[in-house]
Amino acid sequence: MPLTMNRDVFITCAVTGSGSTQDRSPHVPRSPAEIANSAIDAARAGAAIVHCHVRDPETGKPSRDPKLYREVTDRIRESEVDVVLNLTAGMGGDIVFGPTERPLPVQAGTDMIGAAERVVHVAECLPEICTLDCGTMNFAEADYVMTNTPGMLRAMGAMMTELGVKPEIEAFDTGHLWFAKELVKEGVLKGPALVQLCMGVPWGAPDDLNTFMAMVNNVPDDWTFSAFALGRNQMAYAAAAVLAGGNVRVGLEDNLWLGKGQLATNAQLVERAATIVTNMGARVIGPEEVRAKLGLVKRAPKAK
Repeated sequence: MPLTMNRDVFITCAVTGSGSTQDRSPHVPRSPAEIANSAIDAARAGAAIVHCHVRDPETGKPSRDPKLYREVTDRIRESEVDVVLNLTAGMGGDIVFGPTERPLPVQAGTDMIGAAERVVHVAECLPEICTLDCGTMNFAEADYVMTNTPGMLRAMGAMMTELGVKPEIEAFDTGHLWFAKELVKEGVLKGPALVQLCMGVPWGAPDDLNTFMAMVNNVPDDWTFSAFALGRNQMAYAAAAVLAGGNVRVGLEDNLWLGKGQLATNAQLVERAATIVTNMGARVIGPEEVRAKLGLVKRAPKAK
């Protein structure tokens, strides 16, 4: 199908993620203050949306502590910089199986909780957006599975809808888009939906352009999508997403490098992406335009 380039592009910065990158770059933020400050710097650089995970401040390991989310949220909202807040709801669905001949019992690293607990920080912080990983997937680690059953997704999606928080559907493969469309058809999620196409995450959709366009062509015409790829292809996909009619995600969750041998900050990655967007003849839009486009409600800082 013909491509229709997006002329009004928003940039999402994925600030820190839940991968084991905390010891691979000094720029990966750990504490709530570091995460919030990095998000604010990214917003100053041109990101309209900041997508935030939290980490244990001491070890840097990924966490789902609601108090850490609360502190990040408050710090961002109390700053003078306007930005759309997007919190992950992807934690709490991890299964690590034993060896292939004895997969049970499950092993250390397994973190499986119920739907309400997976969104407790969303209910507490009420971000404008939160993520919904729309399927189960094998990850790069040999026996680790990211688990999101249809029942779990229906329950979490319904909770997000009831809270008035817009889900960002994380699609790691074409089947995830198929189920997302079913959730909208059933009324669990409201349409038109917001989708993030996640390319090059082992072992989901590879980041070749044939697969990317298969993903793009399965997004309904009235939905809004962004896309990203991991590592060295991050900036190439900033251009590909705009050309295909979508929006852009960059950030240290997905890529640590600005160039060969040069570790990046979140702000630098956003600046590079904004330059790509504008050099293509498109315009980078800000948080107010994003709210109007997506029907988001900005929340005030929590009263002290």
